[in-house]
Amino acid sequence: MSVKMISPRELHALKLGGHAVDLLDVRTSLEFREVHAEYACNVPLDALDPAKVMMSRNAPDDRPLYLICRSGGRSRKACEKFVTAGFPNVVNVEGGTLAWVEAGLPAVRGARVISLERQVRIAAGLLVLLGVALGWLVHPGFLGLSAFVGAGLIYAGATDRCPMGLLLAGMPWNRGDATAGAC
Repeated sequence: MSVKMISPRELHALKLGGHAVDLLDVRTSLEFREVHAEYACNVPLDALDPAKVMMSRNAPDDRPLYLICRSGGRSRKACEKFVTAGFPNVVNVEGGTLAWVEAGLPAVRGARVISLERQVRIAAGLLVLLGVALGWLVHPGFLGLSAFVGAGLIYAGATDRCPMGLLLAGMPWNRGDATAGAC
């Protein structure tokens, strides 16, 4: 499935040119609060209901909905969800919030947080280390934990779907205030 793309600079130029721009950030509310494009609103990918979002928009059907995340992966998945639900007029912001900030475009900054990607790496590393330690100190069967985590990482790399990331995104420390930045 081909997803339409736009660079952060092109999107910002549209906004400066007087075009109405609906920008939806699909990261967790905690990530959103850390830094987000100035006029973005937030609906996390795991809570995204394309029909509900489109019905809540006060915009003509022909006006695109722009989607952004940290680096472009989650927003691409969100675009695919919209297209599958029958809403093809969605556009992915290339490079996500990282590219937005790097381009020096207006951003709202809050407190620093540990990104979901870093949380996955920390959790995977801890589980592998725990499996090896328990396998060495308690019983070799615990090495299966490390193998399970390794298999999960291979799956995540091959499919671009990360069950551990989804699990961590649902944790209370990543949820924050559900109304912060909501559309």
